[in-house]
Amino acid sequence: MQIEQIYTGCLAQGAYYIQSAGEAAIIDPLRDTAPYLRRAEKDGVAIKYIFETHFHADFVSGHIDLHQATGAPIVYGPGADPAFDAIIAADGQEFRIGNATIKVLHTPGHTLESVTYLLRDEQGKDYAIFSGDTLFLGDVGRPDLAQKKDGITKEDLAGMLYDSLTNKIMPLADEVIVYPAHGAGSACGKNMMKETVDTLGHQKAVNYALNQPDKAAFIKAVTDGLLPPPEYFPANVLMNKQGYRSMDEVMKKGLMALNPSAFEKAANDTRALILDTRDNAAFAAGFVPQSVNIGLKGDFAPWVGALIGDVQQPILLVSEPGTEPEAIGRLGRVGFDNVIGYLDGGFESWKNAGRVVDTVDRISAEKFAAQYDEDITVVDVRKESEYNAAHVKNAGNKPLADISSWIKMLDPDKHFYIHCAGGYRSMAAASILQMHGYRNFSEVAGGMNAIQQTNVPVTDFVCPSGNNK
Repeated sequence: MQIEQIYTGCLAQGAYYIQSAGEAAIIDPLRDTAPYLRRAEKDGVAIKYIFETHFHADFVSGHIDLHQATGAPIVYGPGADPAFDAIIAADGQEFRIGNATIKVLHTPGHTLESVTYLLRDEQGKDYAIFSGDTLFLGDVGRPDLAQKKDGITKEDLAGMLYDSLTNKIMPLADEVIVYPAHGAGSACGKNMMKETVDTLGHQKAVNYALNQPDKAAFIKAVTDGLLPPPEYFPANVLMNKQGYRSMDEVMKKGLMALNPSAFEKAANDTRALILDTRDNAAFAAGFVPQSVNIGLKGDFAPWVGALIGDVQQPILLVSEPGTEPEAIGRLGRVGFDNVIGYLDGGFESWKNAGRVVDTVDRISAEKFAAQYDEDITVVDVRKESEYNAAHVKNAGNKPLADISSWIKMLDPDKHFYIHCAGGYRSMAAASILQMHGYRNFSEVAGGMNAIQQTNVPVTDFVCPSGNNK
């Protein structure tokens, strides 16, 4: 028996490949299915089942494309209602993978159909659980994504999650390995550890959610402090339930090379969003006007989901030449299938054609330090937790994820400075600000990392209540 965790850092997502005696199973596959197919071919095994722990919200799964490529049936837990053929397993139902067994444990709470898969080895011993979004390392799945119109609340779901953990997971042996669907950085939880594999015994000791004194305390602990889910989550759930176009079709449509004239015409005719995936330093120096910068070398797909939101939005790409397939593939992971072409030759072709070029007023941390006094306006677009740990004195915290709300409160006539940790998020914010007509700001290169090397005063810690410690 062999288990491989195929972890994708951009999405903080773990898919799993299990093989035994010539047969394999895939759990929670990503949409780009080539790695699973290559692995099975290399091992000389047949993929027998495709297991889904639930209808995912934060990415589009590869279950349909993988089924079409292999013929392997898709398996969901009790109560699932996909619009395609699938095995809807019963609680306790078992599936053979070679000489190993996978047992379905219905663990509702994150969603109603959520399951945990218990893997038993060739000797029949409980070996590992694939816990989906039921149990993370350091956390549990958020219980606010599957609320229905019939009155079910996040507190109801949290109560179900407590029962699932108490009755199905906690009784398992301490040495059982926990393989979760996500790690730190995912929006599906709020307190995940950076590790991606652990033992259940260690989680029983350190996971705050598993150490609540009773059900009421558990419900309060897991529902407190939840940030609103990204706007694209419901669309991804729908695609995972109803189906989607093949990635081959999406890629073919997106890989339409357009010269500057055709690119400009497509932008005007379709009202497409121009997405520039280059490094933030390259973007600052020059870009196609009205572009949004979300760098490919970063948490690209989640930020696209958070900042663009509408998966139906037509998109035109400006990328480093040769990276367009990667950009289209990573957009497809979160359901953004409507790429209608890319700028052939990248930004250089636009510039060489004599087209209008825009820039961002990016200044060094040293220049920011020279201009700093306590009366200037500083906008810190990092997460609240980062801001609370250390921030420029008198800076205001306006997280990038919330820009659609706070952009409306800016004074278009008063100059301000904007920064993040290193420049990735602040350049995304700068591009969105300029797209909406704001030009009255300077973006600080290198962000807080660079600012802390200057003499700009920094507040080292502010607790969430606002009381300095």
